[in-house]
Amino acid sequence: MMSSSNRGKSLVEGSSRSPCDNRQATTPSRYESQKRRDWNTFGQYLRNHRPPVPLSLCSANHVLEFLRYLDQFGKTKVHMQGCMFFGQPDPPAPCTCPLRQAWGSLDALIGRLRAAYEENGGSSETNPFGSGAIRAYLKEVRECQAMARGIPYKRNKKKKASFSGDLSGGSSTVHFS
Repeated sequence: MMSSSNRGKSLVEGSSRSPCDNRQATTPSRYESQKRRDWNTFGQYLRNHRPPVPLSLCSANHVLEFLRYLDQFGKTKVHMQGCMFFGQPDPPAPCTCPLRQAWGSLDALIGRLRAAYEENGGSSETNPFGSGAIRAYLKEVRECQAMARGIPYKRNKKKKASFSGDLSGGSSTVHFS
């Protein structure tokens, strides 16, 4: 029988089960569920490809084709170079420019698929989702979408610590520049 202090502790912690019972009986996280859906979608894309592509032969080119295929389902208006609203963050009227997948969505998707690939037996060395071609494509999409909205993408530079002072055990000052 539990003592009253242990029983109260279990109620406060939200469970009357022992810690050993808390294994993977819980539902998967939102991230894990999305990763599984994305992985299944990509697998279906490869199976529907003509000719079908086995995962072992999947390359960065197949991933790029998949990303371009997904563009047709996008919800982000990306103004074309000739559009009168090109470079305007808040255009005053509608235009015929295409809807595309947002860069942030593609970046997150690639991150989930990269993890799923390795969790499903692929090695990090052969992971097509981590190739330089994919990184270059994402960078191009990011820059193109930022230009089309008139919002330049600015990367935050990492701050470097510089130390000054003597090393004889006196106090030193850290300067961030």
